[in-house]
Amino acid sequence: MVVILIAEDDPNVLLLINQRLKARYEVLCASDGRQALEIISSRHIDLLIADIMMPLMDGFELVQNLRRRGFELPVLMLTANQSFDAKREGFHSGTDDYMTKPVNYEELQLRIQALLRRAHVVADEKIECCGVVLDSARYRMSNENISIELPKKEFDLLFKLCSSPGRIYTKNQLMDEIWGSESGSGEETLKTHISRLRGRLKEISRMEIVAIKGIGYKIEVPGVNR
Repeated sequence: MVVILIAEDDPNVLLLINQRLKARYEVLCASDGRQALEIISSRHIDLLIADIMMPLMDGFELVQNLRRRGFELPVLMLTANQSFDAKREGFHSGTDDYMTKPVNYEELQLRIQALLRRAHVVADEKIECCGVVLDSARYRMSNENISIELPKKEFDLLFKLCSSPGRIYTKNQLMDEIWGSESGSGEETLKTHISRLRGRLKEISRMEIVAIKGIGYKIEVPGVNR
């Protein structure tokens, strides 16, 4: 799985970006530039999202340090400053792309995909489970005979469950990762989407979405997970 590090000192922004990305990527978090540098020095990171204004080491210093040390991972810088001078300084420091705050999360996803493509990092845009291919570029599930385009939330929910067949995901985990903790949606929303997905899966696959009483849901493939 693609690993993304978010370096951001605002805990609310950090939480929101994390929630938007963690259904598709492994996400690590740092609250300042020094902590981000330590993480990158200790393990592989595919892409860095960094705020400019951070304590101890700002985004510009962080990127300069990374480039001096030979790290070539793509960097997406976040800034509230829309001036060209700030962007010029960022690009000179080694930044690959910019986004201004407040963040548009659909645009963020598109910019991440573009940066990963340029870096030749392959994200899990397609996965296969029990003969069904889930294509996140088109929100589509298909087998050899049938192709069904799903609403985005239904697709994200199925993609999450199918990413680890047999693994139990709690209701709270699914709600937070697919809808976000600030959405105001409740368990009834989750149940409705599960019910719709079960109906769609009957047309295309032997796999089932199984409810684990009092806990959550998992994908079960007959003959494999039992």
